[in-house]
Amino acid sequence: MAQQSIGVHCFVTTWPLRPGYDVPVEQTRILVVEDEPTVVDVVSRYLERESYDVRSEQDGARGLQLFSSFRPHLVVLDLMLPSMDGMEVCRRIREHSRTPVIMLTARGDEMDRIAGFATGADDYLAKPFSPRELVARVKAVLRRSLGDAAVAPRERICSGGVVIDPKTRQVERNGERIDLTAREFDLLWFLASHAGEVFNREQLLKQVWQYEWHGDPSTVTVHIRRLRTKVEVAPDEPRHIKTVWGVGYRWEA
Repeated sequence: MAQQSIGVHCFVTTWPLRPGYDVPVEQTRILVVEDEPTVVDVVSRYLERESYDVRSEQDGARGLQLFSSFRPHLVVLDLMLPSMDGMEVCRRIREHSRTPVIMLTARGDEMDRIAGFATGADDYLAKPFSPRELVARVKAVLRRSLGDAAVAPRERICSGGVVIDPKTRQVERNGERIDLTAREFDLLWFLASHAGEVFNREQLLKQVWQYEWHGDPSTVTVHIRRLRTKVEVAPDEPRHIKTVWGVGYRWEA
């Protein structure tokens, strides 16, 4: 089959698993919620070639019902759906799951990206996109969510009232638990475990998102902004997540 590019709005979501628990690819379930039959067909076939168990639904509300019964490890979710749009579907998923999310959408400006990330998305890829790139990003999300614990340090990081626990993937600030998405946790852990080092956005995309291609650097910018609102006491005057102007970001203990 020739390489294709397709236009689709979607989220990719994985169920939270305990650190170190690895799901074989043949057991990995993916739900595609998309109302364009051609997109469903192309995406499903590319994912099935990788031995994923794929099911699809063309309606938002029915997709949410199938999500509950099928319990997928990833969800490919169109934003514009009958009965319930993708944003609302993602919000309802987030009420019960803090899982990695990749947003694929035609909406390209920063405000739309912020709105998508606010629902819990971990990444952003604009259409038209290559199905092969979608598969690669799905694999990257699964690799991060299922494979981190094998290589991550086991000790907690305690820094100025912030406690980051890689075993439970939980974060506290002054004794209060903070809810982070999986990608937000990955970014926070990477910065905090390399305290004092400065990383530019391209380096963070490679180290945290693990992409082998050039991603959208604004993805990092938006995630840094959201992390500050959750971790910092004064997000506009951050104590920990510092901007090094013209260079990148660093964590100060």
